[in-house]
Amino acid sequence: MSLREVVRLYGNDAPEADQREAFLSGRVPVAVYGLGKMGLPLAAVYADVSGNVVGADVDPAVVEAVNAGECHVEREPGLPELVAESVKCGAFETTDDPAEAAERAAVHVVIVPTPITDEREADLSILRSVAEDIGNGLDPGDLVVVECTVPPRTCEDLLEPLLAEAAGHDEFGLAFCPERTSSGRALEDIRGAYPKVVGGVDEEATRVAELVYGEITDNDVLAVSDATTAEAVKVFEGLYRDVNIALANELATLTDEMGIDVNEAIETANTQPFCEIHSPGPGVGGHCIPYYPYFVINGFETESPLLETAREVNDSMPEFTVETLTRELDAEGKSPEETTVAILGLTYRPGVEETRATPAGPIAERLSALGASVLAVDPMVNDAERFGARLISQHEIYGRDLDAIVLVTPHGEFDHIEWERFDPLVVVDGRQSLDLAETDHRVYTIGSG
Repeated sequence: MSLREVVRLYGNDAPEADQREAFLSGRVPVAVYGLGKMGLPLAAVYADVSGNVVGADVDPAVVEAVNAGECHVEREPGLPELVAESVKCGAFETTDDPAEAAERAAVHVVIVPTPITDEREADLSILRSVAEDIGNGLDPGDLVVVECTVPPRTCEDLLEPLLAEAAGHDEFGLAFCPERTSSGRALEDIRGAYPKVVGGVDEEATRVAELVYGEITDNDVLAVSDATTAEAVKVFEGLYRDVNIALANELATLTDEMGIDVNEAIETANTQPFCEIHSPGPGVGGHCIPYYPYFVINGFETESPLLETAREVNDSMPEFTVETLTRELDAEGKSPEETTVAILGLTYRPGVEETRATPAGPIAERLSALGASVLAVDPMVNDAERFGARLISQHEIYGRDLDAIVLVTPHGEFDHIEWERFDPLVVVDGRQSLDLAETDHRVYTIGSG
């Protein structure tokens, strides 16, 4: 790492051009805390831009791998090469001691998980721990940037006083600059697929964050009024999607009673510029959308019945999927306890390994509770035991005496399934991705009937 004179940006009255040059030349050392699937790409981009980054992660295996120029995050185009090159040229190294990273840095970027508790409240323990480490090494003029999603008011009510107490002073900047990144396209997103939002707890923190991210992204930098507004922007993005999907899912449950293809109606309605209804499906998964509503529902005293209802609707879709399957099986004279069902897709979306909150889980569990023999096919995962299912390869499904298939996640590999090789099946298509009209299979598409 660079031994050059350290330049600190918060409260710096030098011309901004000089501050920008200091950042780009590596004289503003950066620490990135959390080297997971979003943190490692972010750290690599910072290293590529500034040339002076230390990454901190509590997992020694991650630290060892990155310091060897290896990339533990898979299926991110360009990331292995960027990590290897950044480490090789000395722009990027890692440590398993966050306190050490804090001592060395002038800009501290935090991107750690924010799970929810069993009571569905935001669990900020990881963030709090990292903030304490940063605070102990926080020098006057440092900037702390939070990228991980948190409940609104976290920076102002929790982090700012915590950092000040640990540091013994308040001469630092604190800003919230939410990640707007999807797995499989992290580098593209970080470098400018969308405008970058920044908001500080004071005007100077906002200014410095805007300066830094003006070099990280090729897109616009949107400076909002304060850190709480920036926190709300990130949460609101998830809330919008959850509520919109809930609308689509509720409409999908009316398909049979209305006697129409709801998916067709949605698609046609969306040709009007003020309408943008999402697509229905068997549920909502991932580490974001199913959790962010609780940052508001359980984080504030004001009631939020719309958000609660949306969560209830989306959480009900796995049960609706199973009920639909059992009804279609009954129409074929079969009961669940005498059937073998294959679930296609365990991850929450195509092409990613993430299974958190995947609707495939409750679907498999419900089918098993009804007595069905449940198999699972997913090219992204290695085990389905925790879902109460037996994992088999895609090739193996032809040798199984299947009665039904439920498509939960439309991985590209499933496009190559040879449906004509099966005896007539009951198929529930949860994602409107199968074209089996010319087959003898009994197909029910969620939202189309």
